[in-house]
Amino acid sequence: MEKLWQKVWAALEQAQIEALWVTTPENVRYLSGFTAPEDARVLLLRGEATLFTDTRYTVQAEQESTLPSFVWRQGDEWKAELKTRLEGVRVGFEASSLTVEKLEALQKIGGIVWTSSLGLIEGLRAIKSNEEVAQIRAACALTDQVLAEVVPMLVPGARELDIALELEFRMRRAGADSAAFDIIVASGLRSSMPHGRASAKLLEMGDLVTIDLGAKLGGYHSDMTRAYPVGEVSAELTKLYRTVKQAKRLALEAARPGMGNRALDAVARDYLKSERFETEFAHSLGHGVGLAIHEAPRLSFRSAENEALEVGNVVTLEPGLYLPGVGGVRLEDLVVITEGGCEVLTRSAEVDL
Repeated sequence: MEKLWQKVWAALEQAQIEALWVTTPENVRYLSGFTAPEDARVLLLRGEATLFTDTRYTVQAEQESTLPSFVWRQGDEWKAELKTRLEGVRVGFEASSLTVEKLEALQKIGGIVWTSSLGLIEGLRAIKSNEEVAQIRAACALTDQVLAEVVPMLVPGARELDIALELEFRMRRAGADSAAFDIIVASGLRSSMPHGRASAKLLEMGDLVTIDLGAKLGGYHSDMTRAYPVGEVSAELTKLYRTVKQAKRLALEAARPGMGNRALDAVARDYLKSERFETEFAHSLGHGVGLAIHEAPRLSFRSAENEALEVGNVVTLEPGLYLPGVGGVRLEDLVVITEGGCEVLTRSAEVDL
């Protein structure tokens, strides 16, 4: 924790701000350990951090927070406290999470200089500690376990919604906080939709079923996608599947410290283009996963040239091909970048087609 706080104060110094008002829930939890971060804030000021929350959480803050707390009873007490602590101070606010209404409320306090800040804590969160990786690994193991239980239910006549509900129920029963996101179950022609959430459609013979799922455990997320045939699938779907599987294999082999984020996306994208799929890969190769299901870093053709993977990044590798009127395939693993390359955290076996 001491190293983390050294990085926090160094980041504030580099941003040339004296204090930071942290409002993004994932950042609040990251800094404080408090598990109700939607109803809390963290003030970083002159080498000290304080959790701000209200009296609903007096006991919870005492039990969970690693930081001293300011607990307010009346609606405006926190504003008076900020004025006392911050008058005449240049304070950063998290522009990506603060609404105009809430910013205007801060500005009405008076005597404080507010300045926009972007990605300060998010940049620190992109490098996971060993403890964070262990928590994500546990979330992945839970996801693997539940998927293995549900795959035998992928039979003709099964409803996509029922498959998704079964996955979520079993995750919760196995100890997950919740599903990491709305589970995607997309079969047949619906699999050509990258975010085809589960519908009332029934599985049919010849369908290829995309399942994108993850568990949230101890605040941390897992993320994985697999595709399963119902009976024998067409030659066209088989080609899509094999092509995506090879693209992911190439990305896994290339993922290592120092590899450019854009360059890694290109490893998969260029291979798919070589197989004459020019436009069917409709999204980025991957994204960071941690306290949020989508966080830094991003592996994209839009990434800056100087952005590169570092040891401790936890990212998805998820190439996909989507052909309207035919179907689609996405295969996704979650990996942690290590000194020697990457370790795959999602262990569910892929079918051979």
